[in-house]
Amino acid sequence: MPQLNLSTGRCQFCHAKANEADRIVAGDSSFICEECVAASAALLKTAAPDAGSVDRTERYVFHRLARHFGSILLNEVLATGRVYPQRQQADLQLALDELFGERKVPENFIGTQNRRHDATTFSRLVERDRGAAEIAPAQFEEVDIGGDEVVRCLKNGIWFRHEGDVPFVVVLGVQEDYNGGATLSVEIAAPPGDVGASLCTRIFNALELRLSKASCYRGRVLSLEQPHRWAGRAQRIRVHELEPVAREDVILDEATLQAVERNVLKFAEQRPALRAMGLSTQKGLLFHGAPGTGTTHCIRYLSGKLAGHTTLLITAEQAGLLSAYMSLARLLQPALVVIEDADLIARDRDDMNSACDEVMLNQLLNELDGLREKADVFFVLTTNRPEMLEPALASRPGRIDQTIEFALPEESLRRRLVALYARSLDLPRDVMDDLARRTDGSSPAFIKELMRRIAQHHLEAGGHGVVTRQTAEAALHEMLFSGGVLNARLLGGKADSTGRP
Repeated sequence: MPQLNLSTGRCQFCHAKANEADRIVAGDSSFICEECVAASAALLKTAAPDAGSVDRTERYVFHRLARHFGSILLNEVLATGRVYPQRQQADLQLALDELFGERKVPENFIGTQNRRHDATTFSRLVERDRGAAEIAPAQFEEVDIGGDEVVRCLKNGIWFRHEGDVPFVVVLGVQEDYNGGATLSVEIAAPPGDVGASLCTRIFNALELRLSKASCYRGRVLSLEQPHRWAGRAQRIRVHELEPVAREDVILDEATLQAVERNVLKFAEQRPALRAMGLSTQKGLLFHGAPGTGTTHCIRYLSGKLAGHTTLLITAEQAGLLSAYMSLARLLQPALVVIEDADLIARDRDDMNSACDEVMLNQLLNELDGLREKADVFFVLTTNRPEMLEPALASRPGRIDQTIEFALPEESLRRRLVALYARSLDLPRDVMDDLARRTDGSSPAFIKELMRRIAQHHLEAGGHGVVTRQTAEAALHEMLFSGGVLNARLLGGKADSTGRP
C-alpha cells in the first residue's frame, strides 16, 4: 500500500492546481484531486468492461499506453528506433502494413498529434505535463508510385500489438526540418529485458528484409525530386512513364546498335555465368556524339528491354544527390543508372574552378569503384564533349568499359528518320527521298522538328490529302534560313555554302 498524504501538487488526472481543487492527495509518484477520487470510485462500482473493449473516453496517448502495458511502468519500457529517408515512405508503409495487418481504430491503432518540426517518439508520447500528446485521427498522404498507383501513407501513429503475452507498440513519425526536408522514424517500445530486446530485433530484421526485397519502385524509371532550396539531398521519388521504343525505331547504323545491344542486353543475359566465374557484373559505358544524335532515344529503348531493371535518371544539376542515387541503385538492383551531360560534373580537373567541382568528380569516381564488385548495375554516361572528360574517368579501364559514338546519320538513316517522324502525314516517296538528301549533316533531332514543321504548314494549307513539295520546302526554309545560321545550329542542321538547304 503506497503512503498517502495531502499535498499542494497538480492533479495528474484533470491537471487541476491546488487552488483549483478542494484537496489533492499525493502518492509515491503521482497526485490526484478529491473530485477525481470520487469519479474513480463511482467508475469502479460499475460493471467491469470486457477485456477486449476500448475506452473511448481516453484523451491522452499516455492513458492508452498505460492501459496497454498494464502493470509495466511506462518509464521502464525500452524504445528502439531507426530513421529512414522520406523517399522510402511508400515502401515503409507497405512493409508496416504487411507486418502488422489491418489497422482498426482505436482497437489496435491510433493517430497522434505532432508539431511539424518535432519528432514523434515514445518518450515524447508518455509525457504527462501540460503539453501531453492527445489521441488524434490518423493522418495520411498519398504517394505516387507510377502507373496510376498510389500508396496511402500514414504520417504519425501508433500500433498496439502483442506477441504472445508480451505487449509492445510501434510508433511511426514524420519529422520535417527547417530546410524543407523530412525524415521517417520507426520506434518499437517493448518491456525491459531480453524478451523485449529480442522482439525489437526480430521486427526490425523483418522490416528491413521487406524493404530490400519488395520495393514498389523496382523495375520503374525514376529520378529524385529536389527541395526548392539547394540542400544536397532528395525527398521523394518521381516515377516517369516513358513510351516504349521498339528496335526498329532506334535509327542507328547497324554496327553501332549491335555494339549497344552486346554491351548492355547481352551482358545482362550473361550476368549469372559471369558471376559464377567470379567476374564483375557491373558495366560502365560512355555514349557520346553531337547534340540530338539519339542517345536519349537509345536509352529509352534499353530501359524497355532490360526486364526487371530499375532505371535511374541523373541530370548534371543533381550531382549533389549522387550518393542518394547510388543507395537506390544498390537497393533496387539490377539497375540502369544514366548520368546525362557527364562532362559537367566529370570534366578535366585542369578546367575546374572550385573545390566543389572536384568533390563531385571524386564522389562519382568513388561510387563507380565502390559498386563494382557487388552490384548488378549499368552506368551509362552521356556527353556531347568527350574531350572535356577527366582522364581518370574516361581513360581508366574498370570505370568506363566501352565508349560508343552516336554519329550523325547517313542518307539511308535520314530516310528512315523522315519515315519514322512523318507518322500519319501522307508524304510522297520522292519528297521523302529529297528531304533525306538535303538534310546532310543534320541530327535526328533536327529531322524530328522538321517533320513537325511540315505538319504545321500542312495544317495551315488545309490539312487534307498529300503533303506537297511546296509545303515541305517552306518548312525546311523556315528552319534553316528564316532564323539565320544560329537557328540552324540550335536545331542541329546546317546549310551549304551556296545558301541552299
